Amino acid sequence: MLYRICHITEYLYNAPVSHCYNLAHIIPRTSHRQKCISSDITLEPAAAFKSMRDDYFGNRAYHFEIQRSHKKLVLTATSKVETRKQFYDDKLEASVTCAEAWQLLQYTHDAELLMAREFLLDSPMIKIQPELRAYAEPLFTPNKPLLQAVMDLTQKIFTEFEYSPASTTIATPLDVVLNSKKGVCQDFAHLQIACLRALGIPAKYISGYIETLPPPGQEKLVGTDASHAWVSAFCPGQGWVEFDPTNNSIAAEQHILTAWGRDYFDVTPLKGVIFGGGENPILNVSVDVARV
Repeated sequence: MLYRICHITEYLYNAPVSHCYNLAHIIPRTSHRQKCISSDITLEPAAAFKSMRDDYFGNRAYHFEIQRSHKKLVLTATSKVETRKQFYDDKLEASVTCAEAWQLLQYTHDAELLMAREFLLDSPMIKIQPELRAYAEPLFTPNKPLLQAVMDLTQKIFTEFEYSPASTTIATPLDVVLNSKKGVCQDFAHLQIACLRALGIPAKYISGYIETLPPPGQEKLVGTDASHAWVSAFCPGQGWVEFDPTNNSIAAEQHILTAWGRDYFDVTPLKGVIFGGGENPILNVSVDVARV
């Protein structure tokens, strides 16, 4: 698949902002299943300073500073990305078993496994808790193929949790999400990652986009797509495999990856520091994912 993504972020302030420093993760990265062909970022007002670098996780990190007074900030990112489906779509049963995975992760000194173990640790927004381990543990029996167990957990979250945008914020603790059985894609990704880490399976948070298709016979509306979040789990011998608990699926060609990290904090699309602005700024986000 070849996609053109247009992501517009607009902040409207109640008072002038005299100065701001920002960090954005809005340029899709190149990975084993996708290639970022081109990207462009425009700012209103124009930046006094801007730079691009690869962050610790290899994501494209865009830094910019605006030094003129403004009451509106508009960032537009346009990218062209080629994607393909993952190799593991129909090969979940062929993975190592859960018992074999645990053995390899604990006792093998292979460089790839050692690097993956970094994603077993607690992170700013994901803390390992006994109740999260208990929630997932029955699915991870020793002789079950690991990737099948991860898919079973993906399905369990999809089945038992309600997608409810008004029920949580990005700061809602995981125990609240677990008890209420409500949330959005970020909550479900954090929940699945926490469960996997609690069981000794390395897991990453992935930020990106997903193409949404209109009902049959209807035309797709511009700007109706959205940012999305899903999970990548590490399987010894087979590497990182992406799962989407919000949609009960393995990430496919329609999943366009922007950045990965330990949790949402590492890959926030836009964050920064402003001087001024007043209280309660208005945030408007428009995302359009179009097949080229």
